[in-house]
Amino acid sequence: MKTMTFFLITTDHLETRLWFRDDEDFKTGMNLVAAVAFSVGVRVVAFILMSNHVHFVLECTAEEAMTFVTEFKRVYSWYLNHRYGTKELLRRNGTDIQELHLGDGSLERAIAYVQMNSVSANLCMHPEAYPWGTGPVFFQLIPRKGKALCTMSARARLRFLHTKTALPPGWLMGEDGYILPECYVCVKFVESLYGSPKRMNVFLQNSSKAKRAMSRLDMNLPSFRDQTIVAAVPDLCQSLFRERSVQALNPEQRAALCDQLRRRFSADVNQIARVTGIAYEEVVRMLEAF
Repeated sequence: MKTMTFFLITTDHLETRLWFRDDEDFKTGMNLVAAVAFSVGVRVVAFILMSNHVHFVLECTAEEAMTFVTEFKRVYSWYLNHRYGTKELLRRNGTDIQELHLGDGSLERAIAYVQMNSVSANLCMHPEAYPWGTGPVFFQLIPRKGKALCTMSARARLRFLHTKTALPPGWLMGEDGYILPECYVCVKFVESLYGSPKRMNVFLQNSSKAKRAMSRLDMNLPSFRDQTIVAAVPDLCQSLFRERSVQALNPEQRAALCDQLRRRFSADVNQIARVTGIAYEEVVRMLEAF
């Protein structure tokens, strides 16, 4: 009987850049998770795409886990370069891979940890409300609908998927433009692992991410998604300084912009650094001057 091995993959948080700037980036990321998992041959147990880092729980070997995350970074980096001209953003982005085990609770805790990232970041009240991962996948009452890949033209598939990888024709493209995770995620396995929605919710509410979200230290978490602020930054630069980018601002204007982001969006230092590309230490210095 084959021994099942599982791994939690976590990338370092980018401090001054974003993996995903808007919904189009997230949709591409979702489709590339499906494509890379299929091509490498790993089984996806749970995952989440956050604006500046990603998490995966996979059933695979240690070698396959590394192959998967390396390939995912490679193909998504190609997309970033093609869309934004951004090179080598993810090459030096560190990755941590931890082995998990059946029977000791580590797998259940890891899945809950991954699912609760969006809640901890103050993006939603419950994981099922966050679309970029497996948040809405488990214990569904009403299955989500989609269009089978075999009914789409080759051009349409390439436009959505950003890869020529031949995927199972029965997989469904959801209404939002990405392959439904339930087509390739081990949904039945995860549901049987927890046994019931109630037991899964116990793990969710007791995860480290849930406790962090409820702690007083996190009462001032950002109220807006990174993507919302990224979209607003050019307009702020234009309206306040008659410039179209952060790079065009002088030091005094950059400091004023950081202060405006803090005031208008309740953004903290980490979020301001991510959405502007200004170094964390410089943001701290500029905000302390106000």
